[in-house]
Amino acid sequence: MKFTQADIFGIVIIEPKVFKDERGWFMESFNQREFNEGLSKLGLPEPQYFVQDNQSCSKKGVLRGLHYQLEPHTQGKLVSVTQGAAFDVAVDIRKGSSTFGQWFGIELSAVNKKMLWIPAGFAHGFLALEDDTHFIYKTTNFYDPHSERSLLWSDGTLNIEWPCVSAYLISDKDRQAPPLSDAVLL
Repeated sequence: MKFTQADIFGIVIIEPKVFKDERGWFMESFNQREFNEGLSKLGLPEPQYFVQDNQSCSKKGVLRGLHYQLEPHTQGKLVSVTQGAAFDVAVDIRKGSSTFGQWFGIELSAVNKKMLWIPAGFAHGFLALEDDTHFIYKTTNFYDPHSERSLLWSDGTLNIEWPCVSAYLISDKDRQAPPLSDAVLL
C-alpha cells in the first residue's frame, strides 16, 4: 500500500496494490499492520482499533454530510468506494489547528480504488458522482446518536468546491445543519 499525506496534516490517501491478470484483479483492502506502519512512516499516531463498518448506497447527486461526533465518541474513519464514484470531503474542526476550517477533497471510486484515512477531529461528507455508488467506511468508535453533529455542506466560509451535478439530493437534517461559526465543536 502507498500512503500519501494530504494537504491537511493527519489526512492520508491510501492506494492499495492491485494485482491484475486475465481473470480480473485482487487487492488486500485492509491490513492492520500495514495501516499502522504506513501512518507511522508519515509521523502519525496509530489510531484506536476499528470497531464498526458502515455501508451506504447512493444515487448520483446524493450529498451526505458533513458529519462528526463529539467527545468522547469521536471517530476516525477509513473510507472507500467499491462501486461507482464519490467526491469525498474532510473539514478540519480541531480547535487550535493551523488548518482549522480548511477542507480536503478527493474522488474515490471503484476504478481508482483509493481510500482515505480521516482521523478524529474532522467533519466528513461525500457526494455520489454516479448512480448506485457503494460507500464503505470503518470507524474507530461506535455511532452515538447523542454525540452526532453536522456542519452545513454549503457553508460559504468553508467554500467547499463540490462537483456540479444536475441536482443535489440532501436530507432535511443535513440541509438544516449549522455553519461552522455556529457549530458545537470538539
